[in-house]
Amino acid sequence: MTFFEGEQMVLFVDDDAQLRAANIQLLELANISVRAFAGAEDALALLDRDFPGVLVSDIRMPRIDGLQLFAKARAIDPEIPVILITGHADVPMAVNALRDGAFDFLTKPFAVDHLVTSIRKALEMRRLVLDNRRLNAAISEGDSPLIGDSAAMVRIRDTIVQLARADIDVLVEGETGTGKELVALLLHRQGPRRGRPFVAVNCGALPANLAEAELFGHAHGALAASRTERIGRIEASNNGTLFLDEIDSTEPGVQAKLLRVLEEREVVPIGAAEPRAINLRVIAATKSDLADAIKVGSFRQDLYYRLNVVRLRLPPLRERRADIPQLFSYFVEVAKQQMGLATFTMDDGVRRRLVEHDWPGNVRELRNFAFEAVLGLSDGGGLTGAADASGISLAGRVERFEAMAIREALEASRGEIALTLRILGLPRKTLYDKLTRHGIEPKTYRKDAGTLRSGERR
Repeated sequence: MTFFEGEQMVLFVDDDAQLRAANIQLLELANISVRAFAGAEDALALLDRDFPGVLVSDIRMPRIDGLQLFAKARAIDPEIPVILITGHADVPMAVNALRDGAFDFLTKPFAVDHLVTSIRKALEMRRLVLDNRRLNAAISEGDSPLIGDSAAMVRIRDTIVQLARADIDVLVEGETGTGKELVALLLHRQGPRRGRPFVAVNCGALPANLAEAELFGHAHGALAASRTERIGRIEASNNGTLFLDEIDSTEPGVQAKLLRVLEEREVVPIGAAEPRAINLRVIAATKSDLADAIKVGSFRQDLYYRLNVVRLRLPPLRERRADIPQLFSYFVEVAKQQMGLATFTMDDGVRRRLVEHDWPGNVRELRNFAFEAVLGLSDGGGLTGAADASGISLAGRVERFEAMAIREALEASRGEIALTLRILGLPRKTLYDKLTRHGIEPKTYRKDAGTLRSGERR
């Protein structure tokens, strides 16, 4: 089974059929997706380094017991959260497992709320772990929009080094596809908070009715649909860096609460009586001019001045055309490796587009074009423009357009399947069938949106 981005799940392992059935019902009532197994073997088959969920297992089981399952899960990925269910006689073993990295252990009979709360915390931790891995991969794999030897890029790289050490709040400005999130990650990784949480929030993708709960969290019983406490994204970034992308898209009520976070360095969850102190660095990004937003009344002036401690502007690709050949060559090599091709010959149509096009989508658009160019040559055609593939049948062009539309939707949704479905207007099974047919992996769209991380909307 393949897990797609955004589909967090609990794997529940217990050889007691009645307990399995009861806990499935319990978790489903709490809106937690769960799959249950009588033995460890089937659960193990679903685990890999990209598994987005939590493993919950009883200790006393035939064949592979819970402690052996825990050890095998750690061998696959030591950061998969494992919650162990124990009898009283198993407590010493569970304590040892906790020391070895188990997320939690529950003693039978355990409180319903304790299990749900522990699982929610584990799911949140797993999501943050995978988010950080994807962002780190954007740098470690060299997928950087900061490629280029133009004066503008040299200046930006130097500025990033200086700002990273200063550990101050930064406002990053730039058009769609210029690499704002990767810049934020560089500021984090090169500063004193490296090794601490880096939490990225796309403010433009947060539904208005969920934005406050997602950012600030909520107390127990504060929301009708939730019976447990939830830690918000702001508090999850404590001692680390909070990256607020598309800050210009936040609602006025959220802006007012963000201002308090920035001024007081404290957060008040929905329904909480007291504020909670936080220590974090805030990096905000915008694709539009916040001064214009202030004039039309869609953005608070006091929040703008509080965010704008230091401002860093990323130039669009049309302002650094000298970097285009180097960037294009880099993306061609990436495409060749992914498609298993040994050679690439640039035709006149590709050369003409590189020189004449203004690249409104910036580095991301250039990357997509490089992949299209390589793809066109791989099936016998040669690209003569962005969408014209001479020598390719009508059916082939339709297939290519469909694949391109799916990739663009994944980019716009940060690889989140639920949002991709809404953008494309497709049933879930239809989308999965198309992903398989076109060989598209949603997880490859989790990298930095400025270049290879598809899914950033700037």
